[in-house]
Amino acid sequence: MSGGLRLDEIVARLGGMLQGDGSLVVSQVGSLLSAGAGEIAFIASPKYRAQLKRTKAAAVIVPPQFANDTTLPHIIHQNPYAYYARVVGLLNPALPCRSGVHPGAVVNSPLPASVSVGANAVIGDGVRIGENVTIYPGCVLGDGVAIGDDSVLHANVVVYDHCVIGRRAVIHAGAVIGADGFGFAKDGQHWVKIPQIGRVVIGDDVEIGANTSIDRGALDDTVIGNGVKLDNQIQVAHNVSIGDHTAMAGCVGIAGSARIGRRCTVGGAAMISGHLEIADDVHVSAGTLVAKSLSQPGAYTGIFPLATHHEWLHNAAQIKRLVKLAERVAELEKTIQLMGKTS
Repeated sequence: MSGGLRLDEIVARLGGMLQGDGSLVVSQVGSLLSAGAGEIAFIASPKYRAQLKRTKAAAVIVPPQFANDTTLPHIIHQNPYAYYARVVGLLNPALPCRSGVHPGAVVNSPLPASVSVGANAVIGDGVRIGENVTIYPGCVLGDGVAIGDDSVLHANVVVYDHCVIGRRAVIHAGAVIGADGFGFAKDGQHWVKIPQIGRVVIGDDVEIGANTSIDRGALDDTVIGNGVKLDNQIQVAHNVSIGDHTAMAGCVGIAGSARIGRRCTVGGAAMISGHLEIADDVHVSAGTLVAKSLSQPGAYTGIFPLATHHEWLHNAAQIKRLVKLAERVAELEKTIQLMGKTS
């Protein structure tokens, strides 16, 4: 954590409009409920308006519509949540890793002097690593891997042969990049493995959560666009393409060859079937099964409302009757039409 910043220094760096004492120093961030002396909080939603009036924070970040709701020193910004995120970064800068290679690492490729490699990491032949890359203990980089400048691989990340990671990537512990996709051909009673000869190609400014798996392509590459954010324990199958600045929450599963557009969001535990296309700016709710292509932007939800088990059984039984009910309605409509013609 830094020693703190004056409010006017924060505004000078990040913009926004300051009202109140600019010389006030804040050293940390906090929620409206928990923040105290020396801490700055934020409000982005009207439902927290009452907390804004009661907060003990030293200062707050507010949207323009709440600017008159507090007498505390405050910074006005159109997007207080994003502003708060940047303030967190200013007050909690990442500690720089010491460059150099740990004696316990195995390195078979030349590295820039600015690179940091932790204990028990293994770097294969023909690996190309940019400046200021940090490779934490236990990582394994296969032959021919490329990693761009300023990227960070946390402990025990595995990157298979010939995969490409862009600049400023953050890959969290246990992620696996480039394992074989689930490709098998049926031959009688046996399965014949299909060699997976594509790569994984990851763009710039991508963050990948802990224990997420991204499979290499069967023939063409699996592609993760610039600015994509993937949460923990996500499965991305072979030949998937994810467009720039798309974000996905934990436990999402994407089947092979699905193509997902730019600026999409996918809620936790949603499932996306293979060989379909999702347009730009599509937002999929948590727990939804996407079983067909979505050609138009917008929000999509496929979740049956929660009920008691008894109610669910009753509703499920009624749903099974809908086909017969629809047929009966169609027959009644035909009968009514015939009666109208003969009357």
